Amino acid sequence: MKNMRLKALCLVLGAGMLWPAVGQSATELRMSWWGGNQRHQATTEAIKAFEAQNPDVKINTEPSGWDGYLSRLSTQLAGNTEPDVMQINWNWLVMFSKNGDGFYDINRQSANIDLSQFSSQGKQLVTMNGKLNGVPVAMTGRSMYYNPELWKKAGVAYPQTWEQMIAAGPAFKNTLGDDYYPFILANHDTTIMTFLNSYMVQKYNIPMIDPQKKAFTYSREQWLDYFGMYKKLVDNHVIPSMKYLSAFGKANAWEIKPWLDGKIGGVHTWSTDGTFAGSLRAPAHLEVGPYPMLPGATDAGIFFKPAMMFSIGKNSKHPELAAKLINFLLNDPQGIKAMGLQRGVPLSAEAVKVLQQDGVLDNSQIQVQGLAQVDQLMGKIEPSPWFENPQLLSYFLDAVQRYDYGQLTLEQLADEFPQRAQRVLKKIM
Repeated sequence: MKNMRLKALCLVLGAGMLWPAVGQSATELRMSWWGGNQRHQATTEAIKAFEAQNPDVKINTEPSGWDGYLSRLSTQLAGNTEPDVMQINWNWLVMFSKNGDGFYDINRQSANIDLSQFSSQGKQLVTMNGKLNGVPVAMTGRSMYYNPELWKKAGVAYPQTWEQMIAAGPAFKNTLGDDYYPFILANHDTTIMTFLNSYMVQKYNIPMIDPQKKAFTYSREQWLDYFGMYKKLVDNHVIPSMKYLSAFGKANAWEIKPWLDGKIGGVHTWSTDGTFAGSLRAPAHLEVGPYPMLPGATDAGIFFKPAMMFSIGKNSKHPELAAKLINFLLNDPQGIKAMGLQRGVPLSAEAVKVLQQDGVLDNSQIQVQGLAQVDQLMGKIEPSPWFENPQLLSYFLDAVQRYDYGQLTLEQLADEFPQRAQRVLKKIM
């Protein structure tokens, strides 16, 4: 009798309508991301709000820390077992989707994601071969941050040009002492490479890497100029050398004693990075200051990129639902409020409006000011994702450190790095 009653519930009623099936299971999606506990909690809260709006959908979450995330994702993508929604780093696109086929083309889901909320430049940076491989969550770039207390003590104005920056080094040394520097460039990431790239773009108006030819664009004279600027910055006491920083082991630049003691006047770092400002002891603090420019330069050469993006797996069986989830997290007031600033200042115009209305986001925040500098200075020469390739970066840092230790002359550095790195570049590209 029970089976007969259940069958009766599914009989056609009226104009061809059916009763919903009894006990129908929810549609399941998987979502992965990396981050710390605060990001995990915020994302989980947003996902629960989405499930409340969509009771027939269940999101299985796969949060993790940064370490191991790329390795696991590589295995999943290779085995076609990737999650439906994934948090992706920008430079991974050239690794997994050179032809645009590594991820689902989100242009096909424009009815389910309001893509108009995101800047054209942001979307262009995550488009491969005409296919939108993700939705940029936030933008970031290398900004210039200054500790005004120290610059006042040194009696030096913030440098507007590279020449003024170089002149600031002796002023700091002579006024404050040998252990005081105007700036620091982090010693374990792309900061040195990207900072010197700014100088080269301003001077020559060309990118370092030609993606079509899979080759460096600099002549030998230009490589000498590139590394020569590093020599000038070190020799003139503008920045500590990698040899100096190596004395602190693998400590991050914001953890070393000279920085904590307020003896370094500024840093060139990500606009979304609050670690340098957060580690200073009062009254020392940071504020956004001028980006050094060569007279007559038409492009600042600033390094900018999407801080991260949400992509849809190419093997997802439910791309429509995956798109709706991304839209909820980035464009829906409930998702926006739950996520807050856990992935930086949102790129979505709607998210910015909501967070400003709630007082979560305002122009006094240093990350907002840094991002404003990036927005103002972003030029036509787009940054290369290969700058963040671990193998290429390792070659670069090793070569610069060997130069600092006197194992290479400037001429040898300008010859050896591009020769060795060119082989790496062809392999990885």
